[in-house]
Amino acid sequence: MPSALPDGDPAPASGRLPDEALATLGTRPFGVYVHVPFCSVRCGYCDFNTYTLSEVGDGTLPGTSTATFAQAALIELDLAAAVLGDRAPRVDTVFVGGGTPTMLPPADLVAVLHGIRDQWGLAPGAEVTTEANPDSVTRTALAQLATGGFTRVSIGMQSAVPHVLRVLERTHDPDNVARAVGWAREAGLEVSLDLIYGTPGESLDDWRRSLDAVVALEPDHVSGYALVVEDGTKLAAQVRRGLVPAPEDDDEATKYELADELLTAAGYGWYEVSNWARDPRFRCRHNEGYWAGGDWWGMGPGAHSHVGGVRWWNVKHPTAYAARLAAHTSPAAARELLTDDQRYDEWLLLGVRLVDGLEIGGLRPEGRKAVAGLIADELVHGPAALQERRIRLTRTGRLLADTVVRRLLAL
Repeated sequence: MPSALPDGDPAPASGRLPDEALATLGTRPFGVYVHVPFCSVRCGYCDFNTYTLSEVGDGTLPGTSTATFAQAALIELDLAAAVLGDRAPRVDTVFVGGGTPTMLPPADLVAVLHGIRDQWGLAPGAEVTTEANPDSVTRTALAQLATGGFTRVSIGMQSAVPHVLRVLERTHDPDNVARAVGWAREAGLEVSLDLIYGTPGESLDDWRRSLDAVVALEPDHVSGYALVVEDGTKLAAQVRRGLVPAPEDDDEATKYELADELLTAAGYGWYEVSNWARDPRFRCRHNEGYWAGGDWWGMGPGAHSHVGGVRWWNVKHPTAYAARLAAHTSPAAARELLTDDQRYDEWLLLGVRLVDGLEIGGLRPEGRKAVAGLIADELVHGPAALQERRIRLTRTGRLLADTVVRRLLAL
């Protein structure tokens, strides 16, 4: 089942934001995230806010079916435009995620993008991404997306090894990854490939096979995430019953090191602990906006937003989301006004994971005091800390990024 939403304060039915939050619009990157909650099947490891079509009723309300989702998104876009008003800047990045966004007709995805463009405008060189499963795209569909303004596609490859995909309950044919990449290239789209490592039963040779397959496809960008067994998922139940082994930290660390070694040798540079790009211009700018504390409006069921220190999140289920919009009220379930302590913690938590790291001068006294020990333990680069006055993680530090954060926060 999808993970639960956080607690928060009541969100106004109008969606109105405090004046002090709106006052700083335009001083940070501004992005739009569109959450398409539909999948053909639910993968056993996934706790994202996704639903098969049989789980969302008869699709009567706009937003409760793949045929009407775009209509609901455009309604929320009108609400967003009213809330942000004339202060809204042009959009730097758009990211359509899910779920499987490419279950929607290409014309609908383009219609949502054009709605964003018409409401706020797109900045020159705006990055526009959609996620896709290898089996959910065609040559024609990718060409239509590119013609309509999309610039990038992020393909959920996860593994090149059939038995690993079966454990993950991924339904795509591994051979279709290469086809999808080829079609995206023909259309002029940048390509990112997503991988998961640490799946029960995945050997180091299996993981190497997946990495070799990625390198051979020469994508612009690669994301590699350690499998996390989330409570409430089918995989968690299988682990609990002893049907499959739990991922092991040492195994995942070895696989991360192999990924970094092979991707670096192939010309990819890490820029965030789990992300590599073959050139800085191919970094995911939308995600960089999140990590840098930018502003973004999240549309769709369960989507999260942030503007000027106010964070809010929509109701999760597509039917509840559609009902709110049909009643001309905000789909926001709750919100929170970030405190100075929360902002500091998030600046540290996210910034430490980036290749550029953190300015030591921005740390609180307990954080500055911890730096010497982190250098001694080879978790932080000594020259960067001593000469550039920046916290930059070593490869070992990347593996233990959470430990570094706790020590900088004196937890």
